[in-house]
Amino acid sequence: MATDPEKKINAETDAVVDHSVDENNNNQSHELPMEVFFQAVEHAPVAISITDLHANILYSNLAFHQVTGYESDEVFGKNESILSNHTTPRLVYHALWGRLRQKKRWSGVLVNRRKDQSRYLAELMVAPVEAENGEVKHYLGMHRDVTEVHSLQQRLSNQNKLLELVLNQTPAALALLDEDRNLVLSNKSYQTLCQQLGAVEPAEAILDILIAEQPDLLNNEDGFANKEVSFEGSGDDQSYFSCFGNWIYAGMEGAENFFDQTTGKHLLLVINDITRLRHRQQETQMNALRVLMAEEELLEGLQEAFNGAIHQLQGPVNLIDAAVTMLKRREEDKDSALLKALEEARYAGISALEDLRDLVPARPVEKKIPVNLNQLLREVISISSNRILANGIVIDWQPAMHLPSLIGQEQRLRSLFKKLLDNAIDAVSARGIKVREIFISTRWENQNLIVDIADTGEGIAPELMIKVFEPFYSSKPKGKIGRGMGLSQVQDIVNDHLGTVHFDRDYRPGALARVTLPVSP
Repeated sequence: MATDPEKKINAETDAVVDHSVDENNNNQSHELPMEVFFQAVEHAPVAISITDLHANILYSNLAFHQVTGYESDEVFGKNESILSNHTTPRLVYHALWGRLRQKKRWSGVLVNRRKDQSRYLAELMVAPVEAENGEVKHYLGMHRDVTEVHSLQQRLSNQNKLLELVLNQTPAALALLDEDRNLVLSNKSYQTLCQQLGAVEPAEAILDILIAEQPDLLNNEDGFANKEVSFEGSGDDQSYFSCFGNWIYAGMEGAENFFDQTTGKHLLLVINDITRLRHRQQETQMNALRVLMAEEELLEGLQEAFNGAIHQLQGPVNLIDAAVTMLKRREEDKDSALLKALEEARYAGISALEDLRDLVPARPVEKKIPVNLNQLLREVISISSNRILANGIVIDWQPAMHLPSLIGQEQRLRSLFKKLLDNAIDAVSARGIKVREIFISTRWENQNLIVDIADTGEGIAPELMIKVFEPFYSSKPKGKIGRGMGLSQVQDIVNDHLGTVHFDRDYRPGALARVTLPVSP
């Protein structure tokens, strides 16, 4: 036997449901008994309540009782505010009633209180129920307990914030890339690195460099570790990084992957800035390098002195040899004494030449190794810094951002560029030169490394641009140490590396020496 409240509830509900069904689909609604619609609402898994225009409850389903703890007779006729915890901001209720007055539905979250006084978060949707004439008769409310969902979301949000804080406090630059090498996530250190490198995307540039050196780098499922990369800048702006890469596998987020459990592949790139460490190491290396270069220059000076002496002595010996040949052809007795004297002189000259050749210091055999050409040129500039500063010379250093390693003899290559730089310093240090600048640049074209060293000196006459590479030719004043062998030695070193060196005929003012070296001779 139904009680009076239950009868009233059923009557009100039947009216609401009947009206809703009529509005939605008049044809289909009459095909099902009203009891079906009532039972569907009664057993719906979401808490449903129907109120009058003052929010007094006229009906509530089973889920409503399960969520709130109130029985139907306990809430019948009571206002929905019975569920309020009185901590939801008033603006929320103002927004709710504002929408309902406009005959529009409202959805949001309220802080509610159950019968046992425990609080919960209610995700609520309220909609007006209109009569056939458009007049609002009731309000339909549906809500569910989202406390646990909110707790999980908040916990996840807190973990994300903590993780973000930890990542941003990490000095290493971190970048997470997808399989197409698109940036998915990064920390503040990585963003700072982006600003430092300007237009260059650090992760993309680093991977390009590493893959160029090791094409199968990303095919290793274990990733990679301690791969060093350097980026060149103007002046002293040179950066060194130690890089690590690890693959991370995570489930795909798309709906199509719900049952498939397909995993996506991401690369975690860790970039450690080791510039300061490398600079400290370079300072120590530069001191040792200066000593080595001094010894190298002393050795070259001795070689040049002996070769010069041999060159000067070879001429008279050749003349004596020619005279002896001529006297022998004449076969006259009166020339016998002279012939004997000349033969003795020739023998003495040849013996002296052999002794001098034996005294020429031998250069140690140097193996070919991978050489960082930018770093080598930077060392050459540093070694010559005292002369550069003493003569008030400005160095415009424009290296390529990154160059592949050159397979060559490091010390001989260093000597090569030291000689070219010394020539440029001599050129701009001459009297009458007002603008004292030297431009040095590097670039990589067609598997060749190209180095330009240009100065603002007087330049080289076009007819002398080939002659300057001949041994013992020099345009420098007499008495200048090391006359005539520098560019000849430069030519020899370049030839040994299967490269080319020449002076640009069209460069004005001054001179431009261009060295082209294949990466793998």
